[in-house]
This record gives sequence, C-alpha cells and structure tokens, in this order.
Amino acid sequence: MARTSILPDHRLRGCLAAGVIAADEALDADQIQPASLDLRLGRRAFRLRASFLPGRGVRVEDCLKPPLVMHQIDLGPGAVLETGCIYLVPLMERLALPADLAARSNPKSSTGRIDVFTRVISDGAFAFDGMAPGYRGGLWLEICPRTFSILVRPGDRLAQLRLRQLGGKDQPASARRTRDVSLSLAPDGLAGFRAKRHAGLLDLRALGGHDPRDYWEALRPRNGQLVLDPGEFYILASKEAICIAPEEAAEMAPIAPDIGEFRAHYAGFFDPGFGHGEGAGARAVLEVRGRDVPFVLEGGQTVAKLLFEPMDSAPQALYGATGSNYQGQGLKLSKLFAPWPGSVEQD
Repeated sequence: MARTSILPDHRLRGCLAAGVIAADEALDADQIQPASLDLRLGRRAFRLRASFLPGRGVRVEDCLKPPLVMHQIDLGPGAVLETGCIYLVPLMERLALPADLAARSNPKSSTGRIDVFTRVISDGAFAFDGMAPGYRGGLWLEICPRTFSILVRPGDRLAQLRLRQLGGKDQPASARRTRDVSLSLAPDGLAGFRAKRHAGLLDLRALGGHDPRDYWEALRPRNGQLVLDPGEFYILASKEAICIAPEEAAEMAPIAPDIGEFRAHYAGFFDPGFGHGEGAGARAVLEVRGRDVPFVLEGGQTVAKLLFEPMDSAPQALYGATGSNYQGQGLKLSKLFAPWPGSVEQD
C-alpha cells in the first residue's frame, strides 16, 4: 500500500487556485474544512430506477436516460427527496487531479445522523466514493433517504471530499495506527435514540428547527443491554472519548462488515482537532441499523475501528476553531434538531 497523507485546508485552497478543484459557483466561505472539502448539490436531480456505476470509459451523463432515469426534478425552488427512492444529483464541484493526488468522499456527519445514504459517482467509475490520480471530470451524488424524507436545495451539502497525496515508500496496512471503538450504554441513563417511522419532512436548512420528539424515541438499556430490531435505525455513542491530533486525520470503519445482525452506517471522516483541547475529548456518534434478526448489544462491545492517517501538514484551522455543532459532543442528534428536552443528549 502506497504511503499517503491528507491535504490540509491551506493546500486545498492551493488546489482551488491551481484548478485541481473547480466549481460552477464560488466556494462558500466555510466550505473548506481542516482536512476536507464540503460538496454542494447542483440544480437538478434525476430520480433513478436503480443505482449504477458507469464503468470504465463511460460518462455518467451518458447513462442518464430511460429506463434508468424515471424523471428529472428542479431543485431550484426546493424539492422533496422521498424515503426509499434513489436520486442522482450533479455536484457543483469537479476535479482535475494530477498524477500524485487521489480523492475519496464520505457522507457528512449530519447526513449520516439522519440516515440518508449517499455516495459519489464519477465518470468511468467501477467503484463508489473514490477518484484515482489523473481523474478529470465532474462528480455526482447518489442520495437515498432511508428513514426521513428531506427537503433540499442547490448548494446544500450532504457529502465531503478528501485529497490524498501519494508518494514515498510502500506502507503496509498493519503499520497504520488504529483504535477500537466500543459502545456506551450507561446502566440507568440514556442509551441512544431510535428513529420513528413515518415522521415528518426534514428541511436541511432548518438547523435546530425540528423537535426531536417528532422524529426519535429515547432508549434506555435494561441490564446493560440494548436489543436492536431488524430494519430500525439507531443513534448511539462511543464509550471512548476521541481526540484527533493536529497532525493526523481519521476515518471510522466497521470491524466486521460481514456481521449479519447489525450494520453501522458511518459518516466516517474525523478532521484534525476533533476533541482536541477538550480535556476528555469528544464521543463518536454511531449510526447503526439492525439487520436480519433482533440482536443484543452490550455496553463496552467493540463495534467499529478508527483508522488514522498522517496529514501532509498541520491545518491552519483545527476542527471546531470557527465553531462546530459536534465539537465536545456526547450522545447527540443531527444539528437539524433542537436539543433533547433536559439537554440529556449532551451527557
């Protein structure tokens, strides 16, 4: 495996100036994060019959015709993306990667916390969420709301992108620092939240504007255990407090993706500075979906792993330096929701 390092904010700005990153509209002031770039929705959406990959040598645009495309939607005035449907939206950003840079995308944390499944598709792709060195072209976001229908508009941000510098000697995967992440289940406290079915619409621009009780039910463990029901979506928290140093970035990964009883839906990028300077750090929020059969989770059970990567250089602004909804978090819902009554979600 080639040695890689993640580009920080000031190098992302350099990529923008050099044309490695380009956009249909000028970037928003807060669009560049310490180690990632937020990606913005364009002005139209395609309602798809099924997901797809274009394959080598095929442009995404050339695939967008019946019977794959059912109809088009103008996002300009705002449009509802409905639960259980698949949409494809061209993004405002595009790439012209040199031979020593690769890109990887991931859902934003707020996207994962409302159970909206997203992944980026690029021209000629035979895999999701990855753009190889030398890629030149546009980016498209596949969106599938799984629990809540969402109201979106052009410019909304559901995914993010990291650029990786390639070079140096090969580095075995075993040489990368990792950390196991286990589940927090306080004996008598709030264990997490389970999403309500058939809840109302979520407006992605109404930050803090939704009553969480209309969308979630609070869960408390019994005897230190929590039973996951098949097909239900849960927000849980890590037992460990996480701290990402300025010279590192991290990504969450499942420890056993073949487990049939539950599957974590991770929005996995952790930027430099997450939990840093907070004393005890910050908890990782876990997005979990039950599968197949009911399954018992216990406090302290390992459910995920953090994979650390070096930064190319320290970012100019660490995570949380200019304000963040999730810095210093405990068990916390998406920023779209008002605090849970009594602010117990911060415990």
